[in-house]
Amino acid sequence: MVFDSLKKTLKMKKYLIIALIIFVSTSVNAQKKEASIKWITFEEAVKAQAKNPKKIMLDAYTTWCGPCKLLDKNTFTNPDLIEYVNKNFYAVKFNAEGNDVVNFKGKKYTNPQFDPNKTGRNSQHQLSQILGVSAYPTILFLDEKASVITPVIGYRTAQELELYLKFFKEDSYKKITSQEEFSKYATEFKPTFMMIN
Repeated sequence: MVFDSLKKTLKMKKYLIIALIIFVSTSVNAQKKEASIKWITFEEAVKAQAKNPKKIMLDAYTTWCGPCKLLDKNTFTNPDLIEYVNKNFYAVKFNAEGNDVVNFKGKKYTNPQFDPNKTGRNSQHQLSQILGVSAYPTILFLDEKASVITPVIGYRTAQELELYLKFFKEDSYKKITSQEEFSKYATEFKPTFMMIN
């Protein structure tokens, strides 16, 4: 009888351990899914703005661009940045030399000179041209009606990008009218995103 009771207790512990392992692994996987920027297409972002107006942060990258890869590796993995972007922006990742067809404001944009056999530089997508992308990476900020506010060119750390994210989210760009005023804003800005690396 004591042996049967001990056997039942061990069996229960075994099931509890298995349940705990399943729970922990599910929680870890859920956290991993939450721990990334929710990238959507440009068309999806514009459509979403009609229902829930938010600004767009568009990462215009290319497959061969080293600083673009560093943004993905170092900046877009910062937990504070991820949380802030997911809450306040529609995040778009756009291959500025890719061959996607994009419909925007009643027009179709493509990359007619795209060469699928190229492994390096390719021709620029028409959407990149109309958005004013001139270098890679370029992070474009667009208002709630998908009009370009400004491009931010080049690699940025999470703390450097935080300045722009908050500047546009809080509409500070509407109040600042000169380079001197922006320089003062940037000098006085205190980043809060944690530093990683």
